[in-house]
Amino acid sequence: MAAKIPPTKGNLMKIKKSLELAKVGYELLDRKRNILIRETMGMIDCAKDIRERINESYRLAYEALAKANMSLGVVDDFASFVPIENGLSVSSRSVMGVEIPTVTLEAEKTDNYFGFMRTNARLDEAYKRFNEAKILTAELAQTENGIYRLATGIKKAQKRANSLKNIIIPRFEEQVKSISSALDEKEREEFSRLKVIKSYIDE
Repeated sequence: MAAKIPPTKGNLMKIKKSLELAKVGYELLDRKRNILIRETMGMIDCAKDIRERINESYRLAYEALAKANMSLGVVDDFASFVPIENGLSVSSRSVMGVEIPTVTLEAEKTDNYFGFMRTNARLDEAYKRFNEAKILTAELAQTENGIYRLATGIKKAQKRANSLKNIIIPRFEEQVKSISSALDEKEREEFSRLKVIKSYIDE
């Protein structure tokens, strides 16, 4: 039901302008939603590829670790020599107003990491493999977080677009129709009065 607004030409012009803005807003939100959906689909394909690679990467890493354990005994003591990861940085890029994280992981030297004295190449190979898995894990975290944020952006855009399409625009259209009808009725009444006055004058 249209809101009770005085049927004046000024109000009609204001509502028509609001209606046009609402239609433009709906078109922009619909376009934004479509762009976000395309971006999401691309990232979903990317995440699928990374998951496949990460599974293989961890398989090779644990296989290399098992070989290192067999050749050196349990290598837990050497784990304390591995530095805490401080090369991870997170920034962001904007896709239609949605902030997507960008994860950067600085490359580390992995060849002959533990030296030659107490270890062998198999431990270096295990470290190299786990480093590769770590890089893929950071890449997957970036991609999956991006998918989540894009999905949230799509949901918000869809909700606002639906509100404009199903509530705001129909309300403005009904108000335009109602005020236009009232103004037309006033013009007919005014025309009838003028006609009656003219007939009196002509008599």
